[in-house]
Amino acid sequence: MDKVINYGIIGCGMMGQEHLRNIALLQGARVAAIYEPDEIMAQAAKAIAPNAQMMESVWALLSRDDLDCLLVASPNYLHVSQLEEIAARNPLPLLIEKPLFTDPDDAPRVRAIGESYPAPIWVAMEYRYMPPIQTFAEQVQRATGGVKMLTIREHRFPFLPKVGDWNRFNRYTGGTLVEKCCHFFDLMRFVLKAEPVRVMASAGQEVNHLAERYGGETPDIWDSAYVIVDFDSGARAMLELCMYAEGARYQEEISAVGPNGKIEAFVPGPGRFWPTHLGVPPVPQVIVSPRQPKGPQVVEIPVDPTILDAGDHNGSTFYQHARFLDVVRRGGRPEVSLIDGLRAVEMGMAAQSSALAGQAVGVK
Repeated sequence: MDKVINYGIIGCGMMGQEHLRNIALLQGARVAAIYEPDEIMAQAAKAIAPNAQMMESVWALLSRDDLDCLLVASPNYLHVSQLEEIAARNPLPLLIEKPLFTDPDDAPRVRAIGESYPAPIWVAMEYRYMPPIQTFAEQVQRATGGVKMLTIREHRFPFLPKVGDWNRFNRYTGGTLVEKCCHFFDLMRFVLKAEPVRVMASAGQEVNHLAERYGGETPDIWDSAYVIVDFDSGARAMLELCMYAEGARYQEEISAVGPNGKIEAFVPGPGRFWPTHLGVPPVPQVIVSPRQPKGPQVVEIPVDPTILDAGDHNGSTFYQHARFLDVVRRGGRPEVSLIDGLRAVEMGMAAQSSALAGQAVGVK
């Protein structure tokens, strides 16, 4: 248990660098090798993890015999092919960023890997590990008496620039309701402990990126949506997404209501994007409102500043890595399985199909 765990990292753009900063905070873990083909991103990664060896290819990284686990944080459209290469060459315990895939035809390829992969595969769903959402999930059953309605609202800034502008186009991202919102569809299943049966959505590109051109093309990535999901438990969930709402007091607001009452979680956005004229971002909160006239109970859930400064996800990347590292050391099942990641993508794809067709879509 005293052995230092060596990570091999594939992809070190913006999210990969957040992973590097958080791995550096873990005891008994280090980044041993990095593959990042973009020179600017590679230099930034080397500045964060100066002792890591930069590799010239995925194959070279996977050929090393000193790695204990792997992290994939490359662009979405590369995930399936890299997952297959890892499975064929060096199937170590793996933390892979969402979304697992971007093309519906790739789902069978992902399932096939899951059936034969000999080590844990953990899909990175950081939102589960935000401290206010963790508290929300722990208390939701007691506070509500069984969730009947779940609402997730995200009002945030637009998609940030990425290398090669890959996140401006549906063909590379899988579409906004996959790229961005698979987190929220995962949260729905996680909180409700139920499976979706029907999805209804209205979504589109209304404001963002319309004046941008890349290689003569206009971005087609959506920036807003309403999605309603019916679950086999009888519960309903709704997502409200707006990606042109910079400066919202809370970036995420989540509420669950049942026969006994209501519970809400409020999560501020990244501090580096908070408008300076508004001061510092508010502290995350969880509010429990029972039906009896006791009044709401408000609990503030601050995050360690060192952990908060290591990323843009309210400290969740650190807490996720700590639990993944425990699985690498001790064995056991990942908390967010390959099937969880696959289901979240399927829900996002169903929502996009519903929005395009203008009608409800069934989910198997």
